[in-house]
Amino acid sequence: MQKFTYRILWLDNNVAIAIDHIIGKNASPLTCYFFWPRNDAWEQLKNELDSKPWISETVKIELLNKATEIINFWQEKGKNQSFVQAQEKFPEFIFAGSN
Repeated sequence: MQKFTYRILWLDNNVAIAIDHIIGKNASPLTCYFFWPRNDAWEQLKNELDSKPWISETVKIELLNKATEIINFWQEKGKNQSFVQAQEKFPEFIFAGSN
Protein backbone atom coordinates (compact mmCIF):
# COMPACT_ATOMS: atom_id res chain seq x y z
CA MET A 1 0.00 0.00 0.00
CA GLN A 2 1.39 3.36 -1.02
CA LYS A 3 1.58 6.00 1.66
CA PHE A 4 1.69 9.74 1.23
CA THR A 5 1.79 12.78 3.48
CA TYR A 6 1.41 16.49 2.98
CA ARG A 7 3.82 19.30 3.72
CA ILE A 8 1.89 22.48 4.42
CA LEU A 9 3.18 26.06 4.58
CA TRP A 10 0.56 27.94 6.58
CA LEU A 11 1.02 31.63 5.77
CA ASP A 12 -1.03 34.78 6.32
CA ASN A 13 -1.87 35.33 2.66
CA ASN A 14 -1.35 31.86 1.17
CA VAL A 15 -1.37 28.19 1.97
CA ALA A 16 1.11 26.00 0.12
CA ILE A 17 0.65 22.27 -0.32
CA ALA A 18 3.21 19.65 -1.32
CA ILE A 19 2.89 15.87 -1.23
CA ASP A 20 5.61 13.48 -0.11
CA HIS A 21 5.76 9.76 -0.87
CA ILE A 22 6.52 7.72 2.25
CA ILE A 23 8.96 4.90 1.51
CA GLY A 24 9.73 2.85 4.59
CA LYS A 25 10.51 5.42 7.27
CA ASN A 26 11.62 8.09 4.81
CA ALA A 27 9.69 10.80 2.98
CA SER A 28 10.58 11.56 -0.62
CA PRO A 29 9.16 14.71 -2.27
CA LEU A 30 6.51 13.79 -4.82
CA THR A 31 5.51 17.35 -5.76
CA CYS A 32 6.80 20.85 -5.29
CA TYR A 33 4.77 23.35 -3.25
CA PHE A 34 1.64 24.71 -4.88
CA PHE A 35 0.23 27.97 -3.48
CA TRP A 36 -3.41 28.93 -2.92
CA PRO A 37 -4.87 31.47 -3.71
CA ARG A 38 -1.81 32.85 -5.53
CA ASN A 39 -2.28 30.03 -8.06
CA ASP A 40 -4.86 27.30 -8.49
CA ALA A 41 -3.02 24.88 -6.23
CA TRP A 42 -5.69 22.20 -6.58
CA GLU A 43 -5.51 22.18 -10.38
CA GLN A 44 -1.70 22.20 -10.34
CA LEU A 45 -1.70 19.33 -7.87
CA LYS A 46 -4.16 17.37 -10.03
CA ASN A 47 -1.96 17.87 -13.12
CA GLU A 48 1.12 16.76 -11.19
CA LEU A 49 -0.61 13.63 -9.89
CA ASP A 50 -1.98 12.84 -13.36
CA SER A 51 1.59 12.84 -14.65
CA LYS A 52 2.40 9.91 -12.33
CA PRO A 53 0.67 6.86 -13.84
CA TRP A 54 1.88 4.57 -11.03
CA ILE A 55 -0.51 6.30 -8.59
CA SER A 56 -3.98 4.74 -8.77
CA GLU A 57 -7.03 6.87 -9.58
CA THR A 58 -8.48 6.06 -6.16
CA VAL A 59 -5.37 7.36 -4.39
CA LYS A 60 -5.29 10.48 -6.59
CA ILE A 61 -8.90 11.24 -5.65
CA GLU A 62 -8.14 10.74 -1.95
CA LEU A 63 -5.11 13.04 -2.18
CA LEU A 64 -7.07 15.74 -4.01
CA ASN A 65 -9.99 15.49 -1.57
CA LYS A 66 -7.61 16.04 1.35
CA ALA A 67 -6.04 19.00 -0.48
CA THR A 68 -9.55 20.44 -0.84
CA GLU A 69 -10.09 20.04 2.92
CA ILE A 70 -6.83 21.87 3.66
CA ILE A 71 -7.61 24.72 1.24
CA ASN A 72 -11.16 25.07 2.59
CA PHE A 73 -9.93 25.11 6.19
CA TRP A 74 -7.37 27.80 5.33
CA GLN A 75 -9.99 29.88 3.49
CA GLU A 76 -12.45 29.63 6.36
CA LYS A 77 -10.08 29.92 9.29
CA GLY A 78 -6.49 30.28 8.18
CA LYS A 79 -6.32 34.03 8.12
CA ASN A 80 -7.47 34.17 11.73
CA GLN A 81 -5.94 31.00 13.15
CA SER A 82 -2.41 29.86 13.73
CA PHE A 83 -0.88 26.87 12.04
CA VAL A 84 -0.88 25.21 15.47
CA GLN A 85 -4.66 25.00 15.16
CA ALA A 86 -4.28 23.65 11.64
CA GLN A 87 -1.90 21.01 12.99
CA GLU A 88 -4.57 19.99 15.48
CA LYS A 89 -7.09 19.61 12.63
CA PHE A 90 -4.64 17.67 10.41
CA PRO A 91 -2.21 15.97 12.84
CA GLU A 92 -0.92 13.50 10.26
CA PHE A 93 0.65 16.25 8.11
CA ILE A 94 3.90 18.21 8.38
CA PHE A 95 3.37 21.93 8.98
CA ALA A 96 5.45 25.06 8.91
CA GLY A 97 4.08 28.56 9.18
CA SER A 98 4.51 32.20 9.98
CA ASN A 99 1.39 33.11 11.93
